[in-house]
Amino acid sequence: MFDKLQSVVARYDELGELMAQPEVVNNLSLLQQYAREQRELEEVVNAFQAYQRARQAAEEAHTMLNESSDAEMRELAHEELESQRTRIAQLEEEIKLLLLPRDPNDAKDVIIEIRQGEGGDEAALFAADLYRMYVRYAELRGWKVEVDSITDNGIGGFKEAVFEIRGENAYSQLKYEGGVHRVQRVPATEARGRIHTSTATVAVMPEVEPTVIEIKDEDVRTDVFRSGGHGGQGVNTTDSAVRLVYRGGTPDEIVVTCQDGRSQIKNREKAMSVLRAKLYAREQEKQQRAQGASRLAQVGTGERAEKIRTYNFPQDRITDHRIGQNFSNLPGVLAGNLDKIIDALIVYDNAERLQASGIG
Repeated sequence: MFDKLQSVVARYDELGELMAQPEVVNNLSLLQQYAREQRELEEVVNAFQAYQRARQAAEEAHTMLNESSDAEMRELAHEELESQRTRIAQLEEEIKLLLLPRDPNDAKDVIIEIRQGEGGDEAALFAADLYRMYVRYAELRGWKVEVDSITDNGIGGFKEAVFEIRGENAYSQLKYEGGVHRVQRVPATEARGRIHTSTATVAVMPEVEPTVIEIKDEDVRTDVFRSGGHGGQGVNTTDSAVRLVYRGGTPDEIVVTCQDGRSQIKNREKAMSVLRAKLYAREQEKQQRAQGASRLAQVGTGERAEKIRTYNFPQDRITDHRIGQNFSNLPGVLAGNLDKIIDALIVYDNAERLQASGIG
């Protein structure tokens, strides 16, 4: 670990020297590249420097404890030594996490797709609950939500909802939400008070730049039609909605619809963004399967067939099956208070990645 730290510090210092050179100062693109790389290294460099200071302070306290004949000074030295040892242990754990490879998508905005699963109308109502949960979570964090398309079932449920969440490190927080969500509750339409089990599927995809995923025009069919349902007054007065059908030489079509805006051009741009994200996610899944991705990687990728969480209303219990942990206050979670669950998933994911990395 310390060899790697020394190389990180050396690179950080080298970048500082490079940015002072006239040819770099006059090259804005290169200057920004170096500055961005240095910012990415700054946190681990600061933590390592704090670690070195704590080690130095601990050594000084240890020397005083051994050499001083004054009882009061020895007591102070002992307290300082214990304090610095605690600080050293904390910084070691912090540095280990900082040295882990970062997910290159963590800082990106996300596209979320929610579909009703098994359970008919109750599954659609649950899908709508999940949609509102993520929207409220985004609002609590000051993020922006943009709806691409929503298909309702006529009684307040959603057959499908596709929307974007834009905010700092949105993907790093929401990537753990992908998979099958299961609800156990008494539906409003249930006359006998029986508990039903229904499901909804959540896909969380990072937004992808056009240069990362190239889509050929001949692989996409574009249909336009009149918007309906969500979108506000007047949205369905023109053929502004866009449906993209992607074949791309594969047997499985990918269909993306965007109908929330009034502009056909903007709807097509947003639909293309969703299509790129879907293609990127498909490629990532292929790579992970080919590499035999470990259990820890699945925590953050959320394959659609994987049941990840159960919302049990009668017992006010949410169970995340990936980490085997239960949470209470189900109404609060559905109101957007997801932090306690997401934080637990991050801790679990970090621990698994540390074990796999061999950093120690």
